[in-house]
Amino acid sequence: MKYTILTLFPELCDTYFASSIMAKALDRGLIEYRAINIRDYAFDKHKSCDDAPYGGGPGMLMLAEPLGRALEAAGALNRITNPDAGREKTGPRVIYLYPSGRPFNQATAKELSRERELVLLCGRYEGIDQRIIDSYVDDEISLGDYVLSSGELAALILADATYRLVEQVISPASLEEESFDRGLLEYPQYTRPEIYATLRVPEILLSGHHENIRRWRLEKRVEKTMAVRPDLLLGEVRIFDDEVLKIIEEKRRGQEKGPGEGER
Repeated sequence: MKYTILTLFPELCDTYFASSIMAKALDRGLIEYRAINIRDYAFDKHKSCDDAPYGGGPGMLMLAEPLGRALEAAGALNRITNPDAGREKTGPRVIYLYPSGRPFNQATAKELSRERELVLLCGRYEGIDQRIIDSYVDDEISLGDYVLSSGELAALILADATYRLVEQVISPASLEEESFDRGLLEYPQYTRPEIYATLRVPEILLSGHHENIRRWRLEKRVEKTMAVRPDLLLGEVRIFDDEVLKIIEEKRRGQEKGPGEGER
């Protein structure tokens, strides 16, 4: 996997890619990275990359010409001048991080992690000229229902969520039973000491009984999802196996009875 980030502030991205597991993945050749400074492709001596939007309104908009030149330097194909580019899919996948894009989730992260190369376009100010989107961008992706001042932060989050799914970057076992795996959030975890203040580690985790521990963790995943993200249960029921569906039904029946109510 290769990440190419187009940005006005490459130093923000360079620091992240030089740290922790990301740096190790780079050293091992599992991923590649380069940052392209959009200002290097500006025309004037001031390296201007923004101007006021046509039609008026507040703020500034990133100019099409420096962006187009930077994208072509990254290997992106212009669909307007090369109508076959979209069908051939020979260039890298170009993603524009923008609040009005399609929502980013774990399924999208898995999809993107299988790409050969991602070109991540970082917007600033009021965004970018629509003609760049029409000509080069394959996906507009939003990280959530909020607005950031920095497209770089969004690009790094997308990179972090995808590179860890690239084969050999992280042990496959570490990717199992994470949040959103099987449509559920992750179970609570504990480590030493056994007693912290007055709080003890749940006895079942000390029992050594693997099946009971597995079942407890699955039940806790369902409980957490029901409490924090009930929308996941409504929208993704089709992916649950029989065991999960049975636990969900048991928990719902318990909620209907209310606290303190037992069988009669």
